[in-house]
Amino acid sequence: MKFGVREICDVVLKKRAPGWFGKLYLEKNAPVMYFESLKTSSLEGQATTVYAQGGKGNPRLVAWEGDRTVTFTMEDALISPESFSILSGAGLMDATDGEPIYVHTTQQVEVKNDAIVLEKVPSVENGAEMYLMIMKEDGSIDADKIPLRILFGGNGAPTAPTGKTITGVQTLIDSAVTKYNEAHKTGVDKFVALDANNYKLKTEEETGYNPIVYVDYYVKAESGVKQIDIEAGKFGGSYYLEGSTLWRDQSTGDDYPAEFIVPNCKVQSNFTFTMAPTGDPSTFTFTLDAFPEYTRFNKTKKVIAAIQIVEDKDGFGKEVAGENVP
Repeated sequence: MKFGVREICDVVLKKRAPGWFGKLYLEKNAPVMYFESLKTSSLEGQATTVYAQGGKGNPRLVAWEGDRTVTFTMEDALISPESFSILSGAGLMDATDGEPIYVHTTQQVEVKNDAIVLEKVPSVENGAEMYLMIMKEDGSIDADKIPLRILFGGNGAPTAPTGKTITGVQTLIDSAVTKYNEAHKTGVDKFVALDANNYKLKTEEETGYNPIVYVDYYVKAESGVKQIDIEAGKFGGSYYLEGSTLWRDQSTGDDYPAEFIVPNCKVQSNFTFTMAPTGDPSTFTFTLDAFPEYTRFNKTKKVIAAIQIVEDKDGFGKEVAGENVP
């Protein structure tokens, strides 16, 4: 048979040894991640050739080959926190009651009756802060006014909000202006005191519209949020790779199952995030270096990679006569 190869692979990475993956403890050979949205996948082998040369014209006389390398590369159209953790070698953390994650949030909101209603409940724990910026009529942030740091509770500051509604907005602003001036009035040559009058919010009766403020704050999440920690000393791990695809027979046009096996592959920790509103969406490339290792069912020799082609696709998997099949 002769085959043509055009179909993409569906790839699974499996644990080579027991260990943690995120919050899950997985046994050896357990699947870690299935890649079923790949755009391309390739298995590339290279070797270095050196020659003995001599005689008239210095022709090549004898060749030696070595330094064999095999690399499996796959490009995924989609990314998940788990697959990015594999790509980068980063730690994966789930928000819990005991280990919350604080998510940065911004919002522009109208001030009505000296109060604002945020989309989320702002965190006020562990000295959490909020920055409030005055906006112009055209919807842009007023760059002439310093962002005001709002601290809730203690030291005379207003009581922390208990929900999405924050009342006494003008009081918060006045307090922030006062604290800013007190903190910078000594020891800073270029300090210019803030004029509290410039931070007075106009009423709807004065302007015909409600003033707008831009709020920068943090939301405490105890569930439903994952965080990927990219650390300097952690890199992509090693896995057992199996890739399933189809090869097409030249004479019949039928597709036959084929399986790529890389028993020991190390994920390169290089990655690029491309974020743009135009052009094709970003893709995510996984490059895995292959090393010699035993496959799961043959411990007589180590291989860098193996390729299986199921030529008897109709009889494959059926019970063999005379075998004791449980």
